[in-house]
Amino acid sequence: MLDRYLALVRQDVDILFDQKGFVRTACPACGEAEATLRFRKNNFSYVMCSACATLYANPRPDFDMLEKFYASSPSSEFWVKEFFMPVAEVRRDKIFRPRAEYASSIVRGRKDLLIGDIGAGFGLFLEELRKILPDHRYVAIEPSPDMAEICRKKNLEVKESCVEMISEMKCSFDFLTAFELLEHLFDPRVFMVKTFELLKPGGFFLFTTLNANGFDILLLDEKSKSVTPPHHINFFTLESVQKLAELVGFEIVKAETPGQLDWDIVEGAIKDDGVVLGRFWDHIARNASVDCKKQLQAWIADNKLSSHMRILARKPVLEEVQGV
Repeated sequence: MLDRYLALVRQDVDILFDQKGFVRTACPACGEAEATLRFRKNNFSYVMCSACATLYANPRPDFDMLEKFYASSPSSEFWVKEFFMPVAEVRRDKIFRPRAEYASSIVRGRKDLLIGDIGAGFGLFLEELRKILPDHRYVAIEPSPDMAEICRKKNLEVKESCVEMISEMKCSFDFLTAFELLEHLFDPRVFMVKTFELLKPGGFFLFTTLNANGFDILLLDEKSKSVTPPHHINFFTLESVQKLAELVGFEIVKAETPGQLDWDIVEGAIKDDGVVLGRFWDHIARNASVDCKKQLQAWIADNKLSSHMRILARKPVLEEVQGV
């Protein structure tokens, strides 16, 4: 199913994207202009920042091109109707409920909070969080009209917009979340600035994104299915994404890589896709015990080498900024 989806993405790239309209950009993390070519995929060039090692597509589609792609492309429609919806309840159990349990621990005990999820999709995360913490106000920030309507039917308040386009609600939110979103954005810094503006002083921002120094991404490079332009065009490192957040004004509360699928991804590439990574990794994939593979994945996560990063940031209160 994933391979079929990726094939549709490649078709959309050929049909919908005019390379002449692509925009050159500096590093989305630190702003450094100097970078070296790492590889090419689907006619996209991925470069590595010389200063902070962020991996990013350059040149890239502009904001309007990406917005149109996500709103109306055949591959996006396939993702929603054929890929996501049939397994939505499984994902609720395996992904969204644990995510909500973690998020609830950050604000548990506080009252009357305004909580927003940026890129809320079908609203599964907010639904699960509302079950745990029912006495708060929840807002789904979702630009897709179809998904926004699904959120409304779940009695969620909806802002049908990209967060970058929201002109009101400054200093309104106590807690904002964004899961697997930064890797898709034309300009992550603009996104971060807007998120910072929407939060109250002392408010939290919890987000996840992909790690350029993650185990499976380093091993597979352009063969990684996580490298799927125009979807994933930003791959920060654990250090560079923290630097981006701090440049905007956030303080970092916690930065970790609690991923669980890095080895599964590499094993699938070796056994199912025929990717050759050398005798050692081939031996692990085909001959190592289940316990060995579990220990390997635990080591990857514990040593901050997973490709799944989770960052908790906080907007300082005024007194802290002024040093009072």
